[in-house]
Amino acid sequence: MKIYVAQLNPKIGDLARNTDKILNSIERARLEKADVVVFPECAISGYPPEDLLLFDSFIDEMENQLQRIIKSSKNIFVVVGTIRKSVNNNQKNSLFNTAAVISDEKLLGYKDKTLLPTYDVFVEKRYFESNDQQKVFEHKGKKIGILICEDAWAHVEKLAIYEKDPVVDLEKLKPDLVLNLSASPYYYQKKDKRIDIFSKVAKDLNCPLILANQVGANDQLVFDGHSMFFDKNGDLTVVAKGFVEDHLLIDLKASYTKYSYELDHLKDLYSALVLGVKDYFRKLNLSKACLGLSGGIDSALVLCIAVDALGPHNVLALSMPSRFSSLSSLEDSHKICDSLRVELMDIPIDHLYQQYLDLLSPFFSGKAFDTTEENLQARIRGMILMALSNKLGNIVLSTGNKSEMAMGYVTLYGDMCGGLGVLNDVSKTLVYKLANWINRKKEIIPNNIINKEPSAELRANQKDSDTLPSYDIVDKVLQGYVEDHLSLDQIVKKYQLDSILVKSLIERIHLAEYKRRQGPPGIIVSKKSFTKGRYFPIVHSWMS
Repeated sequence: MKIYVAQLNPKIGDLARNTDKILNSIERARLEKADVVVFPECAISGYPPEDLLLFDSFIDEMENQLQRIIKSSKNIFVVVGTIRKSVNNNQKNSLFNTAAVISDEKLLGYKDKTLLPTYDVFVEKRYFESNDQQKVFEHKGKKIGILICEDAWAHVEKLAIYEKDPVVDLEKLKPDLVLNLSASPYYYQKKDKRIDIFSKVAKDLNCPLILANQVGANDQLVFDGHSMFFDKNGDLTVVAKGFVEDHLLIDLKASYTKYSYELDHLKDLYSALVLGVKDYFRKLNLSKACLGLSGGIDSALVLCIAVDALGPHNVLALSMPSRFSSLSSLEDSHKICDSLRVELMDIPIDHLYQQYLDLLSPFFSGKAFDTTEENLQARIRGMILMALSNKLGNIVLSTGNKSEMAMGYVTLYGDMCGGLGVLNDVSKTLVYKLANWINRKKEIIPNNIINKEPSAELRANQKDSDTLPSYDIVDKVLQGYVEDHLSLDQIVKKYQLDSILVKSLIERIHLAEYKRRQGPPGIIVSKKSFTKGRYFPIVHSWMS
């Protein structure tokens, strides 16, 4: 038996075009003489469709598109992720996240998802019912079992929120092959975990397992693809490309050797950020971006990502120096734009800054220079960026990183403005690692940008270290408190840090919540981001 695995990049809600892709893949599967073709979770709608599912017309149109797929299934067995209404429930929006199983122009039935993740970025219980029944479908003498994403993950992770283990229940049916339809979002170093989990599931079921994973970015989530085939011993043998549409053709009669690979987590992280920008623009029918280029490492990294995502001709960089901008920062900005062939527009802001100071001086009389005057510069720059965005149609890319967002070391209506926060979920530590990764073969980001001490350059001789401890410490607290949900005492013990310092940093994380609420959506690349899936009140007095 030959199985064609279609790793597709759907656009949420573009039901007809998503289905066109599915039909295309079915035809390609026929040309490859495949017996079975399998698609990712929610392939017709794209994942996650969120509150589009509250519209009956949306569900009805998915059914119409499913009928197109059924009519195109002559002499082939198709398993496709979709969403269906529950026929046994009278509630208006009672739905199943399901796999439609089709053969030779007939709908054989559905395999509904059992475990509905409702944590972090997932809210499936808001929309779907669970179906505990496990099934196998017979085709060409093989019993084919189907699991949908989380149904396999929980077998290994043993999450306390679930009472059922679909893998254990499916094992009783003795499948000859298991298909897992997934829309599994990327986060840094997740690939290791995914391989471990599906290897264990295949081994426990004692049968080959195919993971068909969605690829592409939808809003803030990035799906990396990397569809996989595991043999019955749990050995990974075939892997699709990451971050692009691809396919696999698996022959169950063939003999495969164990897949040999080296994980390059920084390459995957960079690819995720590029895809996040590319699909955000492409799926919104946008093409051009602009950003403020300060001569610092964050904006330099965002420029590289934007160029790889959109092309240098679609990216406009703005240098907006004030009296506190260093000559080296201006030179470095010109150097990287020359290297990347990006247009750099020079718009000095010092005269505007002085006009603001003159305007406000009667009201600031007797008060010392502080963050007020610093933030004025950032807000002037934000205003210029947004004006050019309005006039030229270039969407502003925000350049602040996760560490700064955590500490509130960002300016509302200044460097936080924009249509997309590219580094919102990338810590300063990873920013430096990515910059060095970009320069691994030749200098693209000027080494001076990487090596100099970070500074916002909003006052004379300013350094980030004037206001913050080293980013190494900030990022350890960020990792412990935000991503791993450790308590203050646990962080102190794990990282051997001063408790008063840790307490102050945790307080800063909470104090900055009101700022983050007003920032642009950001690309999610960690286990726990600030922009989606983390819900904390702005006003509270709890300290863990």
